Amino acid sequence: MNRSPTRRQYLQSAALASIVAVAGCSTSSNRNQSIGNAISKPATTEASESAPAESLKEWLSNANGYDGDIRRYGPGSRPTIAVGKLVDGKLAFSPPAIEIAPMTIVTWDWTGHGEQHNVVSLDGTFDSGRTNAQRGTSYHYIFEEPGEYRFVSEPHRDDGMKGAIIVKEPPSTGNETVDKWVVDSSNFDGNIADRTETNTATVTVGAEGNGGHFAFDPPVLKIAAGTTVEWKWSDEGTPHNVVFKNADIKSEKLVDKPGVHFENTFDEPGTYLYACEPHGPLGMKGAVIVE
Repeated sequence: MNRSPTRRQYLQSAALASIVAVAGCSTSSNRNQSIGNAISKPATTEASESAPAESLKEWLSNANGYDGDIRRYGPGSRPTIAVGKLVDGKLAFSPPAIEIAPMTIVTWDWTGHGEQHNVVSLDGTFDSGRTNAQRGTSYHYIFEEPGEYRFVSEPHRDDGMKGAIIVKEPPSTGNETVDKWVVDSSNFDGNIADRTETNTATVTVGAEGNGGHFAFDPPVLKIAAGTTVEWKWSDEGTPHNVVFKNADIKSEKLVDKPGVHFENTFDEPGTYLYACEPHGPLGMKGAVIVE
C-alpha cells in the first residue's frame, strides 16, 4: 500500500494545549512532529505490499480487551482510542478495533498506565515515535486510504497490547437520514427489513451487537402506513427502553424482562429514528421507514 503524499500526522504532549499540524502537502514533509517530551521519528515511506500471514480475526484473537466486536464510526466522527487502559488486569488499547470511513481522524490518548507506550502500525503507515509514559499525550492520524491497519505498542506487543483500524466505506440503505443515524450500530449492514406486506412487525430489543446485547434487530425496518410495530425484549436481562428522536413516541420506562413491552401504530408516512437512551452512545439505534 503506497502512502499518500497528502497524509498528515500529529503528535501532542500533555504540556501543550494545541496540536501542531504538518505543514505542506509534499511527501518530503509527511512526517510526525516532535513536541515536548514525545520525540517522534519519520514513518517509512512505503507500506508493505505483502498480505499479512494471519487473518484479522486471528490477529485480534489475543488482543487485550477485544471481545469480538469492532466498533464502527460514521463519516465525520472523531474516534479516540485509550492507550494503556487496564482491561481485566492487562494493558490494552480501548477500543482495540474500530471501523471508520476514509478521511477520518483517529486520536490515541495516553492514560498514564503501564509506563512506556507508543503507537506503531505493522506496515509502517503511521508511527507515533519514541515511547512515552505521560498521561495526556496524544497522537493523531488521518486515514485516507481503505484497508486494514494493524498496530501495536512496541514495549507491550508480546503481552497482547495491539489493535486494528479498518477503513472502508460505511454500509448504506440509500436513505441518507437513516444511514447517518444507524451507521455506528455494529449489526447494521445496509439492508432494510421489508415488512410492508404485514399488519404487525417485530423488533428485538437487546439483540447481540455493539459489544454485547445492545442492538435492535432489525436495525432498519420498512412498513406500510397503519402497521403496528412491537418491540420485544430479549432474555439477556439488561434494562433498555425505546425513545424516538424525531417523534413524541417512547416506552414509559427501562425494562429488563423478556417479552413485548412496547408497541406503536404508525399511521403517517415518514422516517422515524429511535434509540435506547442508556445505550444509544454504544450504537443501540434503529429506524422505521413508513410508506
